[in-house]
Amino acid sequence: MRNSYLQTDLSSEFDRLQQQVASLFGGLPSSLRSDRYGSFPKLNVGTTDDAIEIVAFVPGVKSDQLDVSIDKGLLTISGQREASFTKEDGDDARRYAQERYAGSFRRTIELPPNANPDQVTARCTNGCLMVTIAKHEASKPRAITVQ
Repeated sequence: MRNSYLQTDLSSEFDRLQQQVASLFGGLPSSLRSDRYGSFPKLNVGTTDDAIEIVAFVPGVKSDQLDVSIDKGLLTISGQREASFTKEDGDDARRYAQERYAGSFRRTIELPPNANPDQVTARCTNGCLMVTIAKHEASKPRAITVQ
């Protein structure tokens, strides 16, 4: 029994060390704010010729539990995710491990200067929040005719 406790304790220490090293050498882009190891929700940020697209992975969160706002060039996604394991599950139910995040969350993304905060759409489907921010017309690529 003592060996399994020792292995579990060593595993958690190695996990903690790995998190510390990742935070030192993460090399995260400066446009993602408040990002840390294990932050929620995870994000994909990309661009097309016409828009900036952000996908936030929010499984278990309903669209009415999400808040999306833009202020001073920062996009903020916040909300609440309920715990999947509660005391109401029974008096004899005990949690041994929990890897799924529950509680309040908030992520902030710095938008590029060509983002148009007046043209934003957001939709949540199958646990993915898709936010599309149009680019200003002047920043879109265009063909120039050579004479």
